[in-house]
Amino acid sequence: APGDSVWHQRPVSKELWTEGFWPGILWYAYEYSKDESILEAAKGYTEVLEFLSEMPAYDHDLGFVMFCSYGNGYRLTGDERYKEIILATADRLAELYNPAVGTILSWPREVPAFGGHNTIMDNMMNLEMMFWAAKNGGNKSLYDVAVRHAEKTMECHFREDGGCYHVAVYDTLSGDFIRGCTHQGYADSSLWARGQSWAIYGYTVVYRETGDKTYLDFAVNIADMIMSKVTTDDAIPYWDYDAPVLEDTPRDASAAAITACGLLELSTFAPEGQKYFDYAEKILKSLSSEQYLAAPGENQGFVLMHSTGSLAHGSEIDVPLNYADYYYLEGLQRYMKLKGIEYKNL
Repeated sequence: APGDSVWHQRPVSKELWTEGFWPGILWYAYEYSKDESILEAAKGYTEVLEFLSEMPAYDHDLGFVMFCSYGNGYRLTGDERYKEIILATADRLAELYNPAVGTILSWPREVPAFGGHNTIMDNMMNLEMMFWAAKNGGNKSLYDVAVRHAEKTMECHFREDGGCYHVAVYDTLSGDFIRGCTHQGYADSSLWARGQSWAIYGYTVVYRETGDKTYLDFAVNIADMIMSKVTTDDAIPYWDYDAPVLEDTPRDASAAAITACGLLELSTFAPEGQKYFDYAEKILKSLSSEQYLAAPGENQGFVLMHSTGSLAHGSEIDVPLNYADYYYLEGLQRYMKLKGIEYKNL
């Protein structure tokens, strides 16, 4: 909450979606520092999540939790056990795929409340783990699941304005699209900022993994829409692009960080790549300013201040959030690689 100076910690649980970001942060910190104590911490916070690969999927967040942790861990250590855990997790996630609908179910527990199979835009972020598993020894059908999910989401989740609903509800048996709505945005038809950032990141990944230009064009359209909707001078959006802007309307640094990551990768594929690189650079420079960086010794926000978790639920408003930190560090890493900046030169 605003004014707090320590992190809120909770026991590891199948019900949380943010547990993989802290070990992911540690893996990025180790990659930069080569500090063995950080490596040991990264391993410790990663390995407590193994049980999630061994049980039926509680919801779609397995991709966030396990690929940010074990995925980075395998990338940096090559530990084969980590690889096997990722492959098992991808199989668990695939249990939520409904062939009649063509998407991965996001919240099984919310099917009665929504009146059908629900898929949220955040779910696009889980496809990277499925693509990775399919080409690294896992079930090849995971590739097809990921592609079909992206196709159906592209068909039904987006409006004529180029923006996406937060939630798409489908008939569980026929697979027909019923309605689009929101869970965390200002209104069903509004542009919830973090939802749009999941979209640009997710569809850029789908293009990278499939080479299908349809997804590149789609990602470009999302990027252009986002850039046209930002009304702030520093490119850090308000929590919802369509919410009324008052003196105390909060920003969402997490949405900005995720968007920067997506734009940086998109810049390597799109014909007008420099435009997206420049905008991502503007975001990262703003996030790296005193306005957004946590003050050392005054707040345990690891890096960034001024994120918004779920204003619609009165939760985590204008606070540090670990996923904002995670994607900020990822964005910095992508930026440095594209600029040819080596850690040792910092």
